[in-house]
Amino acid sequence: MKFLSRAEELLLLALWKITEEPYGVNIRKFVSDITGKYWSIGAIYVPLDRLESKGYVQSYLSGPTPERGGKSKRYYKITEDGLEALREVQKMNSTLWDDMPDLSTKKL
Repeated sequence: MKFLSRAEELLLLALWKITEEPYGVNIRKFVSDITGKYWSIGAIYVPLDRLESKGYVQSYLSGPTPERGGKSKRYYKITEDGLEALREVQKMNSTLWDDMPDLSTKKL
């Protein structure tokens, strides 16, 4: 079983869904939009670095871009190992939530 932090899981899911320009700023916007919460740039790059060291994502540099003063952008993509980690999380979550009562109507 490959365990992921919730941030790592959200970032892998974001990378799976983002089809264009998967770099830090766009990933951050995607995750912020989904969660409705502010994510600092460090809250994106630290788990991305962890995911890369685990082999779940790969990063690569673009060519120099004029809008960034000739600096490159670092793009990210999910690897097969990262996709397998997401499959395991999905399976575990499905098992945990299976036969669970509807929580929206449940009171303590």
